[in-house]
Amino acid sequence: MLHYNDLKARGAQLLDSYESLWGRLDHDRDNERLRQIEDALSRPGAWDKPDRLTPMLQEKRQISEKLERLTVLHKTRQEVEEWLDLAREDQTQEVLAILSEQLDVLQERLKDVELREMLAGPEDQNSAIMEIHSGAGGTEAQDWAEMLLRMYRRWSERQGYKVSILDFLEGEEAGFKSVTVQVEGLYAYGMLKGESGIHRLIRISPFDTSGRRHTSFASVAVYPDVGTDIDIDVREEDLRIDVFRASGAGGQHVNKTESAVRITHLPTGVVAQCQNEKSQLRNKETALKILKARLYELELKKIAAARQAEYESKDTIAWGSQIRTYTLQPYRLVKDHRTGMEIGDVEAVLNGEIDPLIRNFLLEFHVR
Repeated sequence: MLHYNDLKARGAQLLDSYESLWGRLDHDRDNERLRQIEDALSRPGAWDKPDRLTPMLQEKRQISEKLERLTVLHKTRQEVEEWLDLAREDQTQEVLAILSEQLDVLQERLKDVELREMLAGPEDQNSAIMEIHSGAGGTEAQDWAEMLLRMYRRWSERQGYKVSILDFLEGEEAGFKSVTVQVEGLYAYGMLKGESGIHRLIRISPFDTSGRRHTSFASVAVYPDVGTDIDIDVREEDLRIDVFRASGAGGQHVNKTESAVRITHLPTGVVAQCQNEKSQLRNKETALKILKARLYELELKKIAAARQAEYESKDTIAWGSQIRTYTLQPYRLVKDHRTGMEIGDVEAVLNGEIDPLIRNFLLEFHVR
C-alpha cells in the first residue's frame, strides 16, 4: 500500500535534486550558441561546401537534443508538482499510484540528464571502436573474451546501437584471441569509455574435466570512432600495407583471395587490420578508419593524460590490474574495483545489463 507521506518525502528529495541540477546548467549559453549556429547556416553561400559544415551541424544536433531533454525534464517536474498538490487533497490509492509513477519518471529523467552532462567531451557522442583481447588463462581466457563480446553486444542492442565485427582472431578451441568491433550510435564512445581495462572472471572451468576453479583475464580497449575525415597527419609514405588471406568463416572468396588488409603506421608502430569484408578495398578503408581512431586516441592521451592514466598500465593482462571481477564460484558477484559497486545478479550483467556499472563510473569519476 502506498502512503502519501512517503511519496511526499521522495518527491521533495527529487525536486531538490532537480533544482540542484538545473542550477548547474547554462541554458542561456546553449540557446545563444544555437542561435549563432543557425545564423551561420542561413548566410548566403554557407552551403556551397557542405562538407565543411559537418562539425557545426553535429554541434547543432547536440545542443538541440540537450535543450529538448531539458524541456521534457522541466515538464515532468511540473507534472510531479501538480500530482503532489492533488495527492495532498485526495490520498486515494489510485492518485498515489499515479504520483508514484510520475516520481519514477522524474527520477529516470534526472539520471538521464545528469548522465548526459557527464558526456560533454568533444568525442563522447561518437560511435566507438572496441577491442577485446584474451589474456592469461589460455582457452579459458579466449572463451571469456567471447563472453565479454556477447555482453557488450546484448547491451548495445538494448541501446539501439549497431555492432559490426571488423577483425577477429579465433581461439584454438573456443572463443577469441582478439576481436575488434564497431559500435555505431550516438554517445556510444562516451558510454563505453569506462569499460577500458582488464576484466577478470572466476568460475568452474567448463574445459577442465576435474571441475577446478579457474581465473581468466581479458582486456578491453575503447576508442572514439572518428571516421576518416579527421585532422590526423597520416602520410602515404608512413604506411606499410600488407594483404593476406582472411582466416575463419567467410565463404570461398574470403579464404582463397588475399582480401584481408593490415596497415602499419611506421612512425608510431600502430597497427590496424580488417578481414571482415570480401573486398580488399573495403577492408583497406575500414583498416584505415581503425588506424586513425587509434592515432586519434594517442593524441587524446597526450592532451588529457590524467584522464587516461588509469587505463594506460596494461603491460600484463593478469593479476593486480583488473578494473572489474565477475565471480561465478564460490559465490556470485560482479564488483567494479574503481567504484566499489557490487551486483549479485551475475547472469543479468553477462546478458548485457551493465547500465548501473556504466552510470556509476561516469557519475563518480566524471571522466572527460
